[in-house]
Amino acid sequence: MSQPLTLQLIDTHAGGDVSRIVVGGITPLPGATVRDQMHYLRDDADGLRRLLLEEPYGIPEMSVDLLVPPSDPRAVAGYIIMEVMGYPIYSGSNTICTATAVLESGLVAKREGRQQFTLESPAGLVQIEALVENGVVEAITCAGLPSYIDTYRASIHVPRLGDVTYSVAYSGGFYALVDATELGFSLVREEERALADCAHRIVEAIQAERGFSHYTLGDVGPLPFLHFMGPVEQVADGYYRSRSTTYVHPGVICRSTTGTGTSARLALMHHEGRIQPGDRLETISLRETGFIGEFISTHQEGPLTVVENSITGKSYVLAHSDIVVNCTDPLVECAGLHHILTTGRTEAD
Repeated sequence: MSQPLTLQLIDTHAGGDVSRIVVGGITPLPGATVRDQMHYLRDDADGLRRLLLEEPYGIPEMSVDLLVPPSDPRAVAGYIIMEVMGYPIYSGSNTICTATAVLESGLVAKREGRQQFTLESPAGLVQIEALVENGVVEAITCAGLPSYIDTYRASIHVPRLGDVTYSVAYSGGFYALVDATELGFSLVREEERALADCAHRIVEAIQAERGFSHYTLGDVGPLPFLHFMGPVEQVADGYYRSRSTTYVHPGVICRSTTGTGTSARLALMHHEGRIQPGDRLETISLRETGFIGEFISTHQEGPLTVVENSITGKSYVLAHSDIVVNCTDPLVECAGLHHILTTGRTEAD
């Protein structure tokens, strides 16, 4: 018999999307950078992702973030993001949750008021500004990845839906952006199942027809995200609001509007000449939660206009816990996992 092993977690959520921050129980991963460590986890130790996102420990709608040592001395910690679709190099909601966990765990000491520190994601360094009031982390602002429009108002025939007009933005992953009203949606919670089915059909059709390449990263795999856009209303000078819903392929409707989805919207609004530097967009989810994206500036990358932006949201701590990993449990799959647990191999390995 092997002894049960444990992982130390801080469960959090931002906008309703649960992120499980792994703060202990994993051995140091090989790799000179956080991106290299992500590749190792993806290729040689995917068992951690599957363990925490599948029964009996989790569900696919969650995310997992593993804290790792940073490779850049300017960062206080690195983190690797894991979702049902794999290993995105960046995520706004996961960054907000990870930054909150870094403060709540004491890795960075809380200070009243605004404080800044740096994290290292697989996409590179991320600047964090935390607002702490009475010892509570009330808001996290993180830099969104530089975002741009790859495709504007293309059309594709989707079985059972007909011709669908879509744009594609890159904001940490490639997003198909579709008009919710054109597809008959009001973006309310009762539509969640229908939204997932609709998005699945559109993403499958786009994946079958074409791929996408980032200007520096090259081929980053099939398009994984779709963002339903509700009407945009101006609620104050330079401040806009829109109902929004993000889908992650296959099959997941996010509880929040997502940070990268909000960044994608900013890129599209700029492309259409609808916002100026300093303007903000608040995206509202099916569960009435929101993130605020700020359009900061633009720069050119060849023919592409790239939007610099930031995302602000609040993360709540749900639990501090130890997950018991018992590899003799018939419901627990330890393949791709046991070699990275801190206690090493057991008799059953």
